Amino acid sequence: MHSNKTSSGRFFEHFTLNEVIQHATPRTITEGDVALYIALTGSRNPLHCSEPFAQSVGYQSAPIDDLLTFHIAFGKTVPDISVNAVANLGYADVRFLQPVSVGDTLSTSSQVIGLKQNSNGKNGVVYVRSTSVNQHHQPVLSWVRWVMVHKNDTNAPAPETTIPELPTFVAANQLNIPAYLTASNFDQQATGGQFYWDDYQAGERINHTAGMTINQSDHSLATRLYQNNARLHFDAHLMQSSSFGKRLVYGGIVISACRALSYEGLENAISIVAINAGTHANPCFTGDTIYTFTEVLDRWELPNRSDIGALRLRMVGIKNMSSADLAETKQFNSYHPNVVLDLDYTVLMPRKGNQ
Repeated sequence: MHSNKTSSGRFFEHFTLNEVIQHATPRTITEGDVALYIALTGSRNPLHCSEPFAQSVGYQSAPIDDLLTFHIAFGKTVPDISVNAVANLGYADVRFLQPVSVGDTLSTSSQVIGLKQNSNGKNGVVYVRSTSVNQHHQPVLSWVRWVMVHKNDTNAPAPETTIPELPTFVAANQLNIPAYLTASNFDQQATGGQFYWDDYQAGERINHTAGMTINQSDHSLATRLYQNNARLHFDAHLMQSSSFGKRLVYGGIVISACRALSYEGLENAISIVAINAGTHANPCFTGDTIYTFTEVLDRWELPNRSDIGALRLRMVGIKNMSSADLAETKQFNSYHPNVVLDLDYTVLMPRKGNQ
């Protein structure tokens, strides 16, 4: 006798506008998670791997890497939102509300804020706003994302189309900056960086020279670390019959790779405080080598802060092509086929004269 105790996940027709979904499996973050994240990405930001450095800028201990927090919180949403995804399409209004430390437990919920069935009738786009809280029920992270999800019943009626209005970026006066963060004793030797907030200008482009090849083991371990069980990342047998013919690399792996690769040239970028918008422009697969470049979009002074400022940056990820060889990211209003990521985000950086 076969029982029916497993779930095949939500398909597009199962989502209802404005419903709130409480996601399962709270996650306590451990030192092992931190070590494995560094092993998978090569991240070198001393704020997240040096206790003395973190304490020198006001933290009690080294906080979890911002993107590790994001990926773990994001992974909680996958079984309910995107386990039947065609592709994760983009992000907006991502706000890092307070630092997360080893020992904190994250739980996540999502509200459906938009729905749009595609013209082929086989899938649709779901927009959700997700919030992750710690064990004290304090929000630590919130974000909007939209994902294309398969329909299980193509005869199910299409919902009324609702596309949410989203901010272009998180403004400087809306950034959440810990009151205890200080750059008055910033240790330049710890980062190896010689450039401060004052040295960057809107419009400049930094071609980061290093590349990172995404191996089968990297891709598999990372998605498991984040407990991201979306079938298009996990199930090679299933994906053989898809239009891609193989598993897709989770887009967050590309984001982390690009962030790690961009360290040289942005060494003094202390932390990420917002992701304003993001697009996974083309799929990435095992064996692809990722390169990246950064464009400075804006430079903001922060209210009542003379020691740090904010840089709004555009991080572009490219596969199998050096950043210096890519002149334009788009061709005829479509992304260049080698562009895999276009991410608009904001970082904090110390200002000159405070060291």
